[in-house]
Amino acid sequence: MAKTVSFAAVHFCVAFSVGYLMTGDVMIGGALAMVEPAVNTVAYYFHEKVWNRSKSIRPKNASTLVSA
Repeated sequence: MAKTVSFAAVHFCVAFSVGYLMTGDVMIGGALAMVEPAVNTVAYYFHEKVWNRSKSIRPKNASTLVSA
């Protein structure tokens, strides 16, 4: 859990820094720091659903083709 909280803090800081550096506005940086991680979390959820579905569709011997 500590790693998750640590990553969330880093993500928040990066989102704030990028927003602030691009606009020079603390409010916009703060808004981006709140909104971007939330949107990214939802996007990750759907990414995982698609990823898992694509793994179930792939033929079982496809891993040997990729590693060759």
